Amino acid sequence: MGLVDAVKSGISNYANFSGRASRSEYWFWVLGVLIGYIVFAALMAASEKLGILFVLFYLAIIIPSLSVAVRRLHDTDRSGWMILIGLIPIIGLIVIYWYCLSGTAGENQYGADPLG
Repeated sequence: MGLVDAVKSGISNYANFSGRASRSEYWFWVLGVLIGYIVFAALMAASEKLGILFVLFYLAIIIPSLSVAVRRLHDTDRSGWMILIGLIPIIGLIVIYWYCLSGTAGENQYGADPLG
């Protein structure tokens, strides 16, 4: 899955907290969000009045980002609630490690393998 497909998937599945997301879907989503941040930061640097666009962008991606992250944890056969570990300083790095792991091969309790 590429950048455009991952962003489309993240937006179209914005409220889907079930199922699984592959590593490529998750990391390309993160890249897309990062590019969005850079674009809106540049716009804000050009004119502070455009800062509202940054706020709107941030609000628009909160739920889809959580959804993709939860589905990524599901792919590693972990509960989506484990995302809350990310709120604990230092220990939260474990969640990033989990995002980097390969998903479980074949079907798991959260659904079919997103890689087929």
